[in-house]
Amino acid sequence: MEWETVIGLEIHTQLATKSKIFSGASTTYGAEPNTQACAVDLGLPGVLPVLNAEVVRMAAMFGLATHSTVAPRSVFARKNYFYPDLPKGYQISQFELPIVHHGYLDIELEDGRSKRIGITRAHLEEDAGKSLHEAYLGKTGIDLNRAGTPLLEIVSEPDIRSAREAVAYMKKIHSLVRYLGISDGNMQEGSFRCDANVSVRPKGQQAFGTRTEIKNINSFRFVEQAINYEVERQILLLEGGGTVVQETRLFDPDKHETRSMRSKEEANDYRYFPDPDLLPVEVDEAFLASIRDSLPELSDARKTRLVSDYGLSEYDAGILTASRELADYFESAVNAAAGAGKLTANWVIGELSAALRRDDREIKDSPVDAAALGSLLLRIEDGTISGKLAKQVFEAMWKGEGSADEIIEQQGLKQISDASAITGIIREVLGKNPAQVEQYRAGQVKLIAFFVGQVMKATQGKANPQQVNELLRKLLDS
Repeated sequence: MEWETVIGLEIHTQLATKSKIFSGASTTYGAEPNTQACAVDLGLPGVLPVLNAEVVRMAAMFGLATHSTVAPRSVFARKNYFYPDLPKGYQISQFELPIVHHGYLDIELEDGRSKRIGITRAHLEEDAGKSLHEAYLGKTGIDLNRAGTPLLEIVSEPDIRSAREAVAYMKKIHSLVRYLGISDGNMQEGSFRCDANVSVRPKGQQAFGTRTEIKNINSFRFVEQAINYEVERQILLLEGGGTVVQETRLFDPDKHETRSMRSKEEANDYRYFPDPDLLPVEVDEAFLASIRDSLPELSDARKTRLVSDYGLSEYDAGILTASRELADYFESAVNAAAGAGKLTANWVIGELSAALRRDDREIKDSPVDAAALGSLLLRIEDGTISGKLAKQVFEAMWKGEGSADEIIEQQGLKQISDASAITGIIREVLGKNPAQVEQYRAGQVKLIAFFVGQVMKATQGKANPQQVNELLRKLLDS
């Protein structure tokens, strides 16, 4: 039997506010346990939550950027459940009336086609605390620093049909929230994670199969592995005559498998009801208009513009616009390089990105800033140095040895572009290799590479390669 996979993702994005969603406690990562949980976060008697207006603005930004409806009126509810890291015994979330609903994002598939993934809703909620198991033998520690941290939970329609599509959609959301500046998207710190709802059904069947939910996956690689494992598990179960149980499962990245965690809760299990301590959130058109005017250029539009303005390929433009920081760096560098689009793209995607990976750095921490890289590329463009020597200069710049011009001067790397000087060197090379000259003239034209290599060796790589090629052919053919 042929099977079809059906996937929906619930992505939890921590919003980049300085304080929590209902209190003034700090959201700074890395503080000592339980030092950033105030009386409101702990739900102590007599305290009242006060909504952080910034989370409303950020949620509205996301809604507008995903072609969604931003609700003029949304309501916070209490989601009741009991767990050690939930001090109030309930989580403040949104249920029936979320702030964002009915939108979509277009993702690009591996074969180049585009696919639209619906967004059911995006609602605001507070995060719970964190249970710590590793440091306590036979016990569990509770850190409530995260309690009350603002989250935007983004729920997709069940439009995703493979693990690869799920990763593409998740990456698109990740890129978008970073472009908007509403989240740092740091997966290691828990700022961006997802739950995957997975089911299978016979191909052609309209009704959905029984789904399982894989909780708290915090890397793109683990999302793909977890979904692939769960799909295979469900198919083997069904083909063996068994039934899929609706449940919550965890992914074990060491064993590359999912395992049962608990039976899947339904909405009525949480006994949702409107939070009596919080007024409904009302958003007017003037507020939305101001946000609409402040939205940055997003990745799809920027990709199209880079192709148009700088003559880049769709592939290169896609890489450069995958993150706002990389796109900003490229545009600053290409402006400093007098608009040399393809050359700048090659260097940002190639040498710069390789150096960042090698030293495990983010683009914002690059020792060579965009203007400095642009000045180096100008020296390639004006013929001062060759592309090969530029790599040597770049490494020196990376080590902090000076600007491009300073390093070129200090190391005597200026390219030889004087035609008479290059001609003299070529004549010496040809004079030392008469046999190869005769072979070339007898039809072995591939020997041109040998002669170019000899000239470049004689000039320590400083001769202008284009001129060397042109002058060599002229002398050999005369």
